[in-house]
Amino acid sequence: MDLYEIRGGRLDVIAEEGELSRESTTMETYNVAAGSGARTARDVSTFQRFSIGTNESLRFEPCEASTPSPTGAEDGCGDDDDDDDVFKEEDTESEINSIRNRLQGKVVEMENFAGHLEEIFLTVEENFGRQEQHLEQHYNDVLQTLSQRYDERGAALEEEKKSKLEALYKQLLACGRALDSSKELIESAQEVYRSQDKRLFLKTVMPTVKRIEEYAKEDPDLTLATRLEFNTPLADLSDVKTMMDSINVVPAPSAPVINPQMPNSATQTSLRVCWSLFSDDTVEYYELYYRPVLEDTPADSTCAPHESKVKVKETHCTVTDLLPNAQYELWVTATNTTGISPASEKALYMTVPSPPVIKQRECTSCPEAALIRWDSGNTNPVDSYTVELSETETDGTESSITESIVAVPSCQCLIQLQAGRRYLISVRAVNIGGPSDRSEVITVSTTGTFFHLLEDTAHPCLSISEDGFTIFYGDEELPISAMALDDNTFFTRCVAVLGDLIPVRGRHYWEVEVDDGTEFRIGIAYEDTERNAYLGANSSSWCMRHILSPTRHKYEFLHNGWSPDLRITVNPVRIGVALNYDRGTLSFFNVNLEQHLHTFQCNFQSHVQPCFSLDNPGALTVHNGIEAPEYAFM
Repeated sequence: MDLYEIRGGRLDVIAEEGELSRESTTMETYNVAAGSGARTARDVSTFQRFSIGTNESLRFEPCEASTPSPTGAEDGCGDDDDDDDVFKEEDTESEINSIRNRLQGKVVEMENFAGHLEEIFLTVEENFGRQEQHLEQHYNDVLQTLSQRYDERGAALEEEKKSKLEALYKQLLACGRALDSSKELIESAQEVYRSQDKRLFLKTVMPTVKRIEEYAKEDPDLTLATRLEFNTPLADLSDVKTMMDSINVVPAPSAPVINPQMPNSATQTSLRVCWSLFSDDTVEYYELYYRPVLEDTPADSTCAPHESKVKVKETHCTVTDLLPNAQYELWVTATNTTGISPASEKALYMTVPSPPVIKQRECTSCPEAALIRWDSGNTNPVDSYTVELSETETDGTESSITESIVAVPSCQCLIQLQAGRRYLISVRAVNIGGPSDRSEVITVSTTGTFFHLLEDTAHPCLSISEDGFTIFYGDEELPISAMALDDNTFFTRCVAVLGDLIPVRGRHYWEVEVDDGTEFRIGIAYEDTERNAYLGANSSSWCMRHILSPTRHKYEFLHNGWSPDLRITVNPVRIGVALNYDRGTLSFFNVNLEQHLHTFQCNFQSHVQPCFSLDNPGALTVHNGIEAPEYAFM
């Protein structure tokens, strides 16, 4: 169904197409300018309905009211002229619609093309701006390089001129001195020649002749000391040419910046290395170089460490197959299609240390604490150590709770513990790369005081058992002349040895097993007690002494050479020693009889060490790490 309307000289058409296109009906609106063809001459004031079917011919339905046409012909539904006009109008409308559709399509295409051109214009403008900056930078670099070459060449010419003038001036001075000498000789010869005094003539003529002869032998150098021409070497503008050639290519990357080592970024055999680069640089890949740093290798040595290389595309890399606790020197370069960047500044990285080695024979303990000593086990120094400890359960298994003591600066650590427990203790070495694997685990019991004997303090005649708790004194004696009497490390007069007691104030207890036929001294002494004195004979030691006599066994309790008058009727075979820092006492007991023997009242100025001495051939055994009996500290 079609509807025509004439409004203000413009024709608005709303067309409804039927099934001629064999598709669903669509509605389109067209605006056509009035005043063209025969249609503009007609005064259409009524509505006329018509329909178009796919299987029907064109059919008109006359309107109820009609007006005469402008041409004077009568309007009628069967008029042939009207039929022709209708067909002409229909054909004209279809042609206009087709042209309009084509025009609209062209407009859309042109708008899209214009938008695309605008995008291209903006991109070109942006790229041109970048290229302009790039060219300006290259221009400035070329000018700077040429100016530098000019300055260098001018300075070289000035220096060459200066050296030539100095050489000529020196030669001129030499010629002047030669002329002065010649003039002086000529004047001297003339004076001799004019002399009227024959005696004076004979006296002066020979020296003058000799001087003239010697001067005549000299061959003066009359050649110029320097060439008058100046060197005119060709200017090396290869770098300028390189810069000019690089205008249209991607510039080579700048030197990367290798980052300092991050904490916990290493293992014993690997390092994680990171670096950064300027964001404007284009890089295809990086090459990381590394080599170990050996302190005993000179910098100019031909036996430099082997240099290794890794090629990666990222700005980080993990280097493997390295030495533990070793220092490595690393640097990196960047590469693209243009070339290779300068190398970064060298950085020092360290792998994780090797596990420390606990010196079990030097570890001591008491009910309140333990002193753990170890060897670093590393050539390079470490930053600190971490001591890890955990209790053992009643069934002997390790507790899941582990306590760590961090930032221990030296190779020993005093740890506060609880009495009557068993602990598993290990040590880790730490540097910037991270912590090492833990050392071998040792077991520490806090049931009593535990220590070993200090072998470096033992008299040369003493032997110590493999377990470190029994001392032997043989029949052979070393002469005093064979001992270093000025060395205060080991005992020289008294055949004695010290024990390594933990330096913790509190209560300590140990026992000593002896036999009746051995003369001995057992007690305590300061660590710096005199090594060429007997135990108990000075103010720095306290001891219980056993002396054999033909009639009886005599026991003395010596300090500063003095002993109270005491008599012991039953010879003790196992002697308990109780040290109480809090009360300032040192007590001795007969363990088998639970009998108190004697107590020293001591004013300890510092920590003391157990001491053991044999005055005749024999042996004694130390028992420690045992729980103190109740009577020992009553």
